[in-house]
Amino acid sequence: MRNEFRTAFVREPQNLRHCPALVLNADYRPLSYYPLSLWPWQDAIKAAWLDRVDIIAEYEEVVHSPSTEIRIPSVVVLKDYVKPQKRVAFTRFNLFLRDEFSCQYCGARGDLTFDHVVPRARGGVTSWENVVAACSKCNLKKGSQMLSRSGMSLIKPPRQPASEQLRNQGRKFPPNHLHESWMDFLYWDAELEA
Repeated sequence: MRNEFRTAFVREPQNLRHCPALVLNADYRPLSYYPLSLWPWQDAIKAAWLDRVDIIAEYEEVVHSPSTEIRIPSVVVLKDYVKPQKRVAFTRFNLFLRDEFSCQYCGARGDLTFDHVVPRARGGVTSWENVVAACSKCNLKKGSQMLSRSGMSLIKPPRQPASEQLRNQGRKFPPNHLHESWMDFLYWDAELEA
């Protein structure tokens, strides 16, 4: 029993499991905002060791090798710039992000699914311009009717988002945990309000 405890502890030490590193592109912007570009501490140390990243900020925690003591990186920046994708993938997650995780018929949040504005049964296609986030209640209410016959209306018409638009949307939905060393790098390029 004692040996099993030691093995489990060595494989997954409690205090080091929750030390992710924020990954910044060479221009000091996060690779993505939502989900936030994070690496496990092991990957951040490996990338630093292989000279692929520079360490910008560190946690107080350290890890040891037989000959070295290393502070765990909390922010790393890539040495080579990674060009962001221009085309946004049509995924359920990106659709919900475009629609700000709210039903496009009533504005409700939670219990979301997606709805074809022009139903597939009536020739509608699965595309950015025809699919919206919808709560289960509105989706059932609309059914396979055309929008005009259902008595419902859209909050905003569906459009294909640009990658920059989704990146800006992602800033509105920060993860549950934001380390203090990340704050200077997350919102410095956001437009200031007057």
